[in-house]
Amino acid sequence: MLSSAFKKYPAQSKAALYLAIPLIGSNLSQSLKHLTDVVMLGWYDVESLAAGVLGATILTFILIVGNGFSAATIPLVSGAEGERKLWRVRRYIRMGCWLTFFYVLVTLPLVLLAEPMFVLLKQDGTISKLASDYLLFAIWGLFPALFLTVLKAFFLALMRPQIILWSTILGAIFNIFGNYALIFGHFGFPELGIVGAAVSSTVSHTLSLIIMLAYLRGKREFAPYGILINLFRYHRSSIQEIFVLGWPICITLVAEAFFFSAAAIMMGWINVNTLAAHGIVIEMCAFVFMIYLGLANAGTSLIGGLAGRGDYTGLRNAIIAIIRITVGVVAGAVIVFILFPETIVSFFLKQENAQSEEVLAIGINLMMFAAAFQLFDALQVVLSGLLRGLRDTKIPMVYSGIGYCLVGLPSSYIFAFKFGLAAEGIYLGFVIGLAFASFLFGIRLLNKIKRLPI
Repeated sequence: MLSSAFKKYPAQSKAALYLAIPLIGSNLSQSLKHLTDVVMLGWYDVESLAAGVLGATILTFILIVGNGFSAATIPLVSGAEGERKLWRVRRYIRMGCWLTFFYVLVTLPLVLLAEPMFVLLKQDGTISKLASDYLLFAIWGLFPALFLTVLKAFFLALMRPQIILWSTILGAIFNIFGNYALIFGHFGFPELGIVGAAVSSTVSHTLSLIIMLAYLRGKREFAPYGILINLFRYHRSSIQEIFVLGWPICITLVAEAFFFSAAAIMMGWINVNTLAAHGIVIEMCAFVFMIYLGLANAGTSLIGGLAGRGDYTGLRNAIIAIIRITVGVVAGAVIVFILFPETIVSFFLKQENAQSEEVLAIGINLMMFAAAFQLFDALQVVLSGLLRGLRDTKIPMVYSGIGYCLVGLPSSYIFAFKFGLAAEGIYLGFVIGLAFASFLFGIRLLNKIKRLPI
């Protein structure tokens, strides 16, 4: 698939990968921050690992939903840059930051009520307390994390994705040392356990934002855009455009995040070891998902720019090239999941721990199911990203609700608890829900391509 994409659509494939590779690297580095938390908390103890999984489920839910507005800025900014309307680029970035700031403020009560909410959902009391402690410190990292996603839209539109990569890599490197110091109490720092992981992640997000802002301010080529000028000036029309395009993306992301968050809750109903095993496997899925997400975001920016310039032939070819590249990447991920499940799962566990053997056995089984839904997971996010480039978000929102909440989630519950398949049943629901959603997105995109004025 990769070679055929380059042979038939060389220009579009190169443009897509030019944007996608730094984005993928950035996404993987971002995922590495959380992966570092999971690995080191697993080394610390299984209770902290399970609590970290539970707390991170809520935090990721909030972050993913917040990305709806920042995702909406990508096609808008790319379209404005394609039309060479620099003032619109500036306004979209500014109002995107405004929306994400107020969004995080609104979500703060959810974090403050996390512990009683976990208990209400029948989670273990000790795990609930640890997860709540994690969230109270980790929530502040969402401000810089979401500002970063808005600034990505600017650098993608200008075809300058490298800074996105390097700022995230440096933040991830800091997080490794920060976790080692604060979780275990090395280098003279106190041993904070799970709270140390939260503090380290928050500081690393802030560091990445500072690096990106310094780059933006230091390069003369960005001066005409005036991104950092008049940050507190309100532009009603721009914020309305972002909101109108962004709220369906938020609902789409809510549906997807709710699907996976509910799965984590159901895993907790089974037992702590199952929740821990799920945390490991879903972390690997999330790590690979960052590759798919990089392709999706690159597709959104590339399609938005081509639409702004009116190059519909190039737009169609870019869509085909990105889909072919995606399928090729999925093939590699599936091979790794199938061939090395024990190696992957055992890396997260401290072998001396009495619970590790059971967690390992459960995790190996789940890796096979995870391999089964990789294609559908990749297609649903990439196809959705391509539709966003065409500024089509409302119908995909409906499709996501159907696929994730009306098909996938009930399937997970029924197979897990009615048919007695437990954790494997929940993952079978993943396969069904993601396949259904990707099918609907594919039909929608095909109809859009047919209507292009080529």
